[in-house]
Amino acid sequence: MQFNLVKHPGGVFSPASDIDLERLQRFKTGETYTAEIKLTRNPQFHRKVMAFFGFCFKHWCANRSGLEHMDEHSQFDRFRKDLTILAGFYVQTVRLNGDVRTEAESLAFANMKQDRFESVYSALINAAIKHVFANTKDQSILNRLQAFF
Repeated sequence: MQFNLVKHPGGVFSPASDIDLERLQRFKTGETYTAEIKLTRNPQFHRKVMAFFGFCFKHWCANRSGLEHMDEHSQFDRFRKDLTILAGFYVQTVRLNGDVRTEAESLAFANMKQDRFESVYSALINAAIKHVFANTKDQSILNRLQAFF
């Protein structure tokens, strides 16, 4: 299981979002768990892009896409991958049966250089405007999307 945490003084970690908080509720208080901690890319950029995905996700309707039976974390994960693909950042592979599989490029620190990660921003905004907000001309939504980056 993977989720995002924020480090606080005194060695305390807390969930980075409400979705992460819900996922952590599955763990019993007082139990010992083993975790592998990885530093995300520039945490400020990571928070911005995750906040952007969160804002867009709240305006998107899961039941229109056949994901209504998935838990919220799984819906969010699928949503951010699909938006990344729609922004033009994906890898295609051919499966053994000849089908083409499209997967979102990872935005993980180790998998994408910082300058390329930053170039994803405007493409994500354009994809969100087109596919999530139906080419809206509402200036308040457009300003809000631009404010993330």
